[in-house]
Amino acid sequence: MNLTKKDIESAQKTFRLNLINSITGIKPANLIGSVSNSGQENLAIFSSVIHLGSNPAYMGFMMRPVGGVPRHTYDNIIENEVYTINSIPTHLIEKAHYTSGKFSLDESEFERCHIQSEYIAGFKPPFVKESPIKLGMKLQDRVPIKLNGCTMIIGSIEHLIIPDELVADNGYVNLDKGNVAGISGLNTYYDLKKMDQFPFVRDNQVPDYFS
Repeated sequence: MNLTKKDIESAQKTFRLNLINSITGIKPANLIGSVSNSGQENLAIFSSVIHLGSNPAYMGFMMRPVGGVPRHTYDNIIENEVYTINSIPTHLIEKAHYTSGKFSLDESEFERCHIQSEYIAGFKPPFVKESPIKLGMKLQDRVPIKLNGCTMIIGSIEHLIIPDELVADNGYVNLDKGNVAGISGLNTYYDLKKMDQFPFVRDNQVPDYFS
């Protein structure tokens, strides 16, 4: 298969959607928790969370265009400027997937999808109790993507909640041990398995046996 830009644009919509969403490989699977000013909980699945810096610790994720379609996650984040990012354990993927449904404003995805919320003192939005990695985030910036109307939401990590046994002495997180799931495309889930680990490469220290 060798598709040109014209071929891609003229492809059947569902085929094009699935193809372009899955060609980048396995992405992180996260549930973003938020709450409205009235206290209404919201939970939605995202596969676009990315690391933007370690000091300060920033994370970003992409919001699809707002306007014609209700975006409760976006509205809640703008209202309160805080939210949570929760990794999805493999046993929770089906329930997590269905948070992508079009729920009304007064419905809680936590309740409808039977996912238990959890709160910590002094932080307003809900976390996912079963999540092995929980991030409490504070909104720092909104970056509009003029090309397609999407918006990158950038936040700072205010709280990091993770079991001690998942974090190695050097700080690396063992996603395999945490049974963390990944997503390909819009609806295909993977069980992540660690294959190997290599040293940080400095000064082009490529092994001689590659030659």
